[in-house]
Amino acid sequence: MSDIEATTDPGLGQFDLRGTLLERMGIAIAEASAERTAGTMPVAGNTQPAGLLHGGASAVLAESLGSIAATLHAGPGRAAVGVELNATHHRAMREGLVSGVATPVHLGRSLATYEIVITDERDRRVCTARLTCMLIDSRT
Repeated sequence: MSDIEATTDPGLGQFDLRGTLLERMGIAIAEASAERTAGTMPVAGNTQPAGLLHGGASAVLAESLGSIAATLHAGPGRAAVGVELNATHHRAMREGLVSGVATPVHLGRSLATYEIVITDERDRRVCTARLTCMLIDSRT
């Protein structure tokens, strides 16, 4: 069981996704924990003018999944803020749904780094990303 119930509902446990970029791009979180966070995003509506999945959309999915996982690792009263993101795009997509899974590379007290693998519906790798987040005290 994950820390966040599998849902497409924008209210996601401690995360209120209503009105966020995730909601706008159709990103749905399927599971979330510090050890594994997974979600999906439609290609439709997230393309460049040539009709291909926009690389920036893949980056948004990757950073979203990694940031949620890092925030869960940080714990109550703390937050994760991205300080570095890189992404390698392996395959073009014109339609369908992509899935992403964030898994930890390093889980420290002040930094957390995740690898995020994005695949197509046939489980072919579309993008590989790495996100490093600084873990800070929340301001809420």
